[in-house]
Amino acid sequence: MSPDPTPPLATIAAALRYERQRVGISLTELARRAGIAKSTLSQLESGTGNPSVETLWALGVALDVPFSRLVEPPATTVRVIRAGDGPRIRSEHADLTCTLLTAGTAHARRDVYLIALEPGRVRIADPHTPRSVEHLVVGSGRLRCGPEHDQVELGPGDYATFPGDAPHRYEALEPGTFAVLVMEHP
Repeated sequence: MSPDPTPPLATIAAALRYERQRVGISLTELARRAGIAKSTLSQLESGTGNPSVETLWALGVALDVPFSRLVEPPATTVRVIRAGDGPRIRSEHADLTCTLLTAGTAHARRDVYLIALEPGRVRIADPHTPRSVEHLVVGSGRLRCGPEHDQVELGPGDYATFPGDAPHRYEALEPGTFAVLVMEHP
């Protein structure tokens, strides 16, 4: 894989401003709801921050929008993301990288991600929006995932689905693990 490109800061900044104004709340209130510093949110809205997956998920939950709405650039008619390309965002708690492949529409609220993980650290995910569901297919390596109380181990080609609105985790069991994750949002 090529080195990580700069996060899609301009897209994130514009989306945060738009969604915050749509909800009608201040920077201070959004920062409070998301549990982040107001200065961090201010930097993100100005396009100068360096957001983690966890920060963007917290903001999405606070705004009641899917994560993808904060990182997806405007759509084109035909879109191709070559292997190793696309906007990648790293986790601050695990060796995990997410690449949003496609976001849902107003009529089909689902997002598709390619996630790459390495052994050593566990990605613990906070609950997403209520009634969200995760679908996961492993492409290579081995992965332990699912809700805190009901972990499963998956290998290449294995599929699992579980509630996204409860705490859950991802842990690579082999180097070079990657999977396709489909998030459904009500």
